[in-house]
Amino acid sequence: MLRFGFLLLVLASPVFGQTDSLRLDLSQPADAVKALQKMQCSLNDAEPAVYYFEGSVFSRVPGERDRKLFTYEAFNIRACQSVQDEEQGYGYQMVSREILLYTDPDSGEILRTWLNPWTREELDVIHVANDPVNTRVPIWAMGRRGPFDLGATIIDGKGWLRFEVPVFYANPLGGAYQEYVGGTYQSIEIFNFFFDEEDLLGPSATAGDTFIAWNRVSKWLPWMKMNDRAGYLVFSGSGKRIGAWDELPAVVKDEVLANYPAYTEPPPVSDTRSNATSWTVFKQYIDAKRAQTGRANE
Repeated sequence: MLRFGFLLLVLASPVFGQTDSLRLDLSQPADAVKALQKMQCSLNDAEPAVYYFEGSVFSRVPGERDRKLFTYEAFNIRACQSVQDEEQGYGYQMVSREILLYTDPDSGEILRTWLNPWTREELDVIHVANDPVNTRVPIWAMGRRGPFDLGATIIDGKGWLRFEVPVFYANPLGGAYQEYVGGTYQSIEIFNFFFDEEDLLGPSATAGDTFIAWNRVSKWLPWMKMNDRAGYLVFSGSGKRIGAWDELPAVVKDEVLANYPAYTEPPPVSDTRSNATSWTVFKQYIDAKRAQTGRANE
């Protein structure tokens, strides 16, 4: 559900991931791809990179005041692998894992249960823990849509990059008749990256000083048990690239070490597993819970 990692959907040197030029030229497709690679991870293959962000989640229901349901702490840990193709030129693929921990808006503590204000049912909170969230195909200098264009705006040494990702697919929790009765999942994620021109285009292997704003509009989370109730969620957040996993807030590190230890490093760059979403992870949770209780339905 949360698609931060996978949405961050030629070679000038004989060594992949390096460049002979001291400065990238965004008018050149290979350099434009390398600029995005620097922003997302690194020109050094398999070098971990971490984006941390935090924010709030609001409900929007027709006819009632918006509610601030949760705050959250989140990060994505990733790495890139440079590739080369005879026709498509330089490219890279990214592998990642992502965590989003829902927290209490007043105390900031990680939520374990949540009292649904509409149904008055107390529910287990299922945090976002998606592994993996990888690019399915490389980003190429000369792809199917033509030469790669970063699409960034740079003014007076400062730059930004904006893109929107509409999502629409069959709900993994649905059945075989969704095309007749509905049951699709729909959302839109909006990303804004902010950077220094020299940081992005200069000789360093990474654009380390990059900031991000992230917004998402989506249907209710599956663990909220909202059924067909009218309304949706609005996520608002911001953050930045940090130097290492150890720089995350203590509340995040403690939770990860206790319950998600694999998330201290990215997947191997050779990872070919299918991507996870909050829906597929929740389905696994429900299936495991039902298997434990021996019940066909919860």
